[in-house]
Amino acid sequence: MKIAFVSVRGIPNNYGGFEQFAEYISVGLAKRGHDVTVYSPSYHPYKENEYKGVHIKHIYSPEPWIGGSVGSFFYDFASLKDALKKEHFDIIYEAGYTSIIPAFIWFNVKKIKDPIVVTNMDGLEYKRTKFNKWVQKFIHWEEKEAVKHSQYLIADNMGIHDYYKENFGVESKFLAYGADVHTDFNAEYLKEFGLKPEEYYILVARLEPENNIVMAIEGYLHSKENGKRPLVVVGKTTTPHGKELVAKYGHEKGIKFVGGIYDFKKLDSVRHFSKAYFHGHSVGGTNPSLLEAMASGCFVLAHDNIFNRAVLKENSLYYGSAEKVTEILNDIDNICEKYKQGYTEANIEEIKNEYSWKHLVDQHEQYFKELLERAKNK
Repeated sequence: MKIAFVSVRGIPNNYGGFEQFAEYISVGLAKRGHDVTVYSPSYHPYKENEYKGVHIKHIYSPEPWIGGSVGSFFYDFASLKDALKKEHFDIIYEAGYTSIIPAFIWFNVKKIKDPIVVTNMDGLEYKRTKFNKWVQKFIHWEEKEAVKHSQYLIADNMGIHDYYKENFGVESKFLAYGADVHTDFNAEYLKEFGLKPEEYYILVARLEPENNIVMAIEGYLHSKENGKRPLVVVGKTTTPHGKELVAKYGHEKGIKFVGGIYDFKKLDSVRHFSKAYFHGHSVGGTNPSLLEAMASGCFVLAHDNIFNRAVLKENSLYYGSAEKVTEILNDIDNICEKYKQGYTEANIEEIKNEYSWKHLVDQHEQYFKELLERAKNK
């Protein structure tokens, strides 16, 4: 098969979720003999035309000069135009919809028979509170247009799958993100942050309101654990909400804002040795940081929503308020004795069986073959 991944910011991954996904899946498919191309913006630091058997197609992007969102529109339009007009792909995988809709409408993607275009719908982007109400309305319109103009939809979480079924009456293919079980942990990394194994809590997230960081912090501050075992917040504090959090809680003895940790071995170790891991994401699908926490053997305390429950199932304690966080932390030692080992072992098995990158390469390969066979028989 000849496959393209568009609307990603290139590989090797320097940015985040979709780029990590594109790297693992594209390299995995290339190793199986498929002809795979990943589109990459001109500002990406990797300038070669091939990476681990994957072709890299460099496309000019004005994003560094005119802003992220506007620049993405131009980059995604040019990438899709190239993929549709200049290449002869069997499958085009579209990563997200928020900056591709003008191109989808312009090229009338829904009616194109060759190549097959599949769209990963990501999370409920219009609910992200970092956007003002007008941007949220625009993104909600984009979501509707993505459903209207896409050939096939992919949902990375069963909660997302059910959302599109219930709200739009359309089917989507459940294909998740991935992670691999981690084993190379080193407690020496903790010294940099003044931490000891099992003597701290951790929260790893973009510091945005929809990730419910305030809920976790307030719950912690009102618990018996306040000042006993610190709550370590990992994430860039330069976002507007991050600045608000530091201003409000930075003076608290029990709260440690450590910024982003970009050394993955270090981050995995800091996750692994925590007493418990807070996962407050509430509007996405299958969040990569949750999978990484599960793969690192964390005892996960998760915000109670359909997306987190779809991944963690019964192997987490859930909270929907600061008061519930306080309740959990006030009894944390008994809770850990009762649940921690069983939950962490179950989550590691879930990663091995359902979310390993090898398994996901299998699933994507099979799905792409099914789509081609379906098109052949029409």
